Amino acid sequence: MRRRVAATLATTALALTAALVPVTSASAAPADKATVLSNWTQTSAASYNAFFAARADQGAWSAYGFDWSTDYCTTSPDNPFGFPFANSCVRHDFGYRNYTAAGSFDANKSRLDSAFYADLKRVCTAYSGVKKASCDATAWTYYQAVVNLG
Repeated sequence: MRRRVAATLATTALALTAALVPVTSASAAPADKATVLSNWTQTSAASYNAFFAARADQGAWSAYGFDWSTDYCTTSPDNPFGFPFANSCVRHDFGYRNYTAAGSFDANKSRLDSAFYADLKRVCTAYSGVKKASCDATAWTYYQAVVNLG
């Protein structure tokens, strides 16, 4: 009986410790997959950077079973008018595919589309004047396409 109680306490302590460890790599418990997915699909530049750091080291996250596939900007140009939108499309695809697989796409679509638009606007900050206005207008068009057709 004592052994059983001790084993149960040890297992509980281990589970609690694992739950308190911050998500920094794939060694974290896959039970936190929803948190990791959420962290990588926010509107911030930090979220964008964290996603691409993880994408560069996908093997470290293999236990999570994420779908990293992409068709970039689907049938739209990846670099319209020379604006490099491909990476924005990659992260958007990741969010769409993984929230669909998790069965929670509808609850997250609006945020995923907003993160996509934030990523596109960050691309446009590299430009000024008429070129920036053109980039911003193209970003708005891409955003409207995913909101209405995505």
